[in-house]
Amino acid sequence: MTDTFDLHCRACPRLAGFLDDVRARHPDYHARPVPPFGDPSAALLIVGLAPGMHGANRSGRPFTGDYAGVLLYATLHKFGYASAPESVSMDDGLTLTGCRITNAVKCLPPANKPEPAEIRQCNGFLAAELEQLPARATLLALGRIAHEAVLRPLGLKLRDYAFAHGSDHRLPNGLRLVSSYHCSRYNTQTRRLTPEMFEAVFRQIQES
Repeated sequence: MTDTFDLHCRACPRLAGFLDDVRARHPDYHARPVPPFGDPSAALLIVGLAPGMHGANRSGRPFTGDYAGVLLYATLHKFGYASAPESVSMDDGLTLTGCRITNAVKCLPPANKPEPAEIRQCNGFLAAELEQLPARATLLALGRIAHEAVLRPLGLKLRDYAFAHGSDHRLPNGLRLVSSYHCSRYNTQTRRLTPEMFEAVFRQIQES
């Protein structure tokens, strides 16, 4: 079985080279594959797209240090998953209970856009994470790419489990896949995703 994470992975030449350049320009940045964060036995796994340049790529923790994490951690705290409403750094003491956060692509991609081959290459790590989930766990996919990345290792077709904000699918292996628009700066500032919409997804997860 594939490991769930490899800090030294260089399987994608474009991403590995880009991280080398970033590390040279920002020697204090994590600038390596970013590990999952949270409760290892969690019944809720949140799947994002990839680390952000000055967020997870800098801090080494998913959704930490950039705008995308503001709404996510505030909502996790409101619904009882996070010990604090803001994730600042690896040593800020924040913990997650009943929840774990990962990304479909573990390395920072140029322009925040991983190539399809890179998403496929990294999919083995996500597949291993899915295998370790407890029975009847819930997956929350943030955005279409994360949604598709969850379906791929399970051999499921997108047309049978379509992505939409608030979509809610029971998968053949017993897992539940709920999806949301990504909590990116663009989506929240254009109000494609509002705090009320995001909270409604978490309420949906907890109430059904």
